[in-house]
Amino acid sequence: MSILFTFPGQGSQKSDMLDALPDHIETSLALEEASDTLGYDVRSLDDIASLRSTIAVQLCLLIAGVAQARVFSAYGYEPDIVAGLSIGAYPAAVTAGALRYADAVRLVALRGQLMERAYPSGYGMTAIVGLRQRPLETLIAQINRAATPVFLANLNAETQMVVAGSDAAMHELATLALEHGAQRCERLDVAVPSHCALLDEPAAALAEAFAQVTLHAPRAVYLSSSAARPLFDGPRISADLAGNMAQQVRWFDTMRLAWERGARLVIEMPCGNVLTRMTRATFNEGIAASSSETALPDLCMLIERERSHA
Repeated sequence: MSILFTFPGQGSQKSDMLDALPDHIETSLALEEASDTLGYDVRSLDDIASLRSTIAVQLCLLIAGVAQARVFSAYGYEPDIVAGLSIGAYPAAVTAGALRYADAVRLVALRGQLMERAYPSGYGMTAIVGLRQRPLETLIAQINRAATPVFLANLNAETQMVVAGSDAAMHELATLALEHGAQRCERLDVAVPSHCALLDEPAAALAEAFAQVTLHAPRAVYLSSSAARPLFDGPRISADLAGNMAQQVRWFDTMRLAWERGARLVIEMPCGNVLTRMTRATFNEGIAASSSETALPDLCMLIERERSHA
């Protein structure tokens, strides 16, 4: 039996999310290292005003994920498998030992800057719940014949998809989706159109920065949520991280793969419970828990219990 750590993407951020991290020396060290790398106090990034910036959101999710995972490590608990959704792939790679934390901080700051600069306003992402992939793709094709393109960005669950594009195109698609049986359409707190061809150019620019950084083979299994497969060497993980902003997310398939590889306990790093709720359908005979909602001693107890069954 294996332990899986998952790391959420944009939309899960909350104000004061860094202050809510465990009161532990590893939290302090993660905050200090990120501040030293960037040249300013990262504690300034997690207020409501700052989190309107894609750069601040992505840095906070990186820092929170790494800090929480390091706290677990300090108690002797390492994951067997890691997986991250979008920006969550970066703290996943750091936790797996493939990417140095300081390099991740610099690259994530650049990533957010490139994405924000490409689409400063008027674009984003919308979750559509209650439709399967093929019917939704049919509706997307109808919209794309008449308006700015909208793209199927995330396949999060069998009936939970996310689309990306302009505000106008997403609104039109949401209206059409509700008319065709969708249960809910929700504009996400994401200010850029991630995981589609609209970000091909920023992804290419980020790949140039990755060429200056060395990644290593991971010590835990690193699952790419873009490819829905494990990656075992530094160059492949580097390419995965550099390009994932423009690649479709296959989270449902990635979680099925984790289950097939023996994961039976999945713990979501801060913040929120979005991945936990999406994962429970796949882990119906296992346990999915959120570190934002479950006390640290209880999470450690779950890990101990799972380890005893291994």
